[in-house]
Amino acid sequence: MKIFLVGAGPGDPELITVRGLELIQTCDVLVHDRLVSPALIAQANPQAQVINAGKGPEKKRYPQSEINRILIEQAQAGNTVVRLKGGDPFVFGLGGDEALALIAADIPFEVVPGISSITAVPAYAGIPITHRGLASSCVVLSGHSLDGPEWQHLPTLGTIVVLMGVRKLDQIVERVLATGRSAETPVAVIESGTTPAQHVIKGTLADIVEKTRAVRPPALTIIGEVVNISDGIDWFTGNTDATVWGTAQPALQDD
Repeated sequence: MKIFLVGAGPGDPELITVRGLELIQTCDVLVHDRLVSPALIAQANPQAQVINAGKGPEKKRYPQSEINRILIEQAQAGNTVVRLKGGDPFVFGLGGDEALALIAADIPFEVVPGISSITAVPAYAGIPITHRGLASSCVVLSGHSLDGPEWQHLPTLGTIVVLMGVRKLDQIVERVLATGRSAETPVAVIESGTTPAQHVIKGTLADIVEKTRAVRPPALTIIGEVVNISDGIDWFTGNTDATVWGTAQPALQDD
């Protein structure tokens, strides 16, 4: 028995690692997140048991304690289990919680990192999160809760990347403006990044909230001067081959 905590990548199914795909194709049980691409789930061994243990922004299919229980029970039954998580399992993916539960149950496991939406989604929008002369640093924040100490000490320079923050974008903008950043600071909100449904909305701290009223998760927000150079590096728009996607959906860690 063994459990593999595998990162599925940010949405584009071709961004899965070689190791991750190999495990999906050979495991006995596949436990996947809600937004993992169906194109990856379709790669599972036909004899494998597939369990959708995903969570949604408004409806939770399983609490984390139940997911932990499923993983432990499946492993104790002698199965090789892949826990397939959007992005990277240790980046806002609760992979650490699951690893600790497995340790407590004396279940052997392996972590297979995945490409995180933190870097991949901006890259698909032509936005480098660091760039010489514009940003030599980057801070990554979760928008689920704005009460953490990191939100009390926001940087006044560099790039800010916010995951899971589209529903609280007005509050996020207020926090960033309070640090002294100009209202003209560029902002990009990227919806369904790395997928054919990718939609990029650009603005400034002054107008981005109004421009993104219709945006729904999964979405990622980038704040900083690096947003301004994206027009010259926009390689993805109009360049997707829908035939490789099947019925794929975005798999961002942004719900």
